[in-house]
Amino acid sequence: MTQLQTNPMLSAQDRFARNVTARLSEGSATLPHDISERLRIARMQALAHRKQVVMRSATVVASQGGGTAALTFGGQGGNDSPNWWTRFAAALPLVALVAGLLTIYVVQNDLRADELAEVDTALLTDDLPTAAYTDPGFVEFLKANRDTSNP
Repeated sequence: MTQLQTNPMLSAQDRFARNVTARLSEGSATLPHDISERLRIARMQALAHRKQVVMRSATVVASQGGGTAALTFGGQGGNDSPNWWTRFAAALPLVALVAGLLTIYVVQNDLRADELAEVDTALLTDDLPTAAYTDPGFVEFLKANRDTSNP
């Protein structure tokens, strides 16, 4: 086995490609010049059309000195600042979270106000003793009566 076949850093596809290349190179010495030129051109075209590996820069934590660090976006093409689209996409989840929390707050306040108005209405329209209003089960009693009265 050669060093290429035993290298654990190479993937199975890379090892296969290198083995095929080595076998083809062994037989190319006996080929006529015109065929070897056509093969060389075909190799160059294949290399030009292969999938390009997209290199993306990652976020970097840079030390600012004095025990502090800053999280920065990796630049593209030498530009170290992110574009407006990246900033918008980064802020969008925060905006959605704040909008959701505000919606929950408003809905809960409306439900609480409706519940208090219902208790106040029941207090003003019923002829109950005052002690009944301080009973913790009174609100449940009102809800049970409301549920049975609505068809």
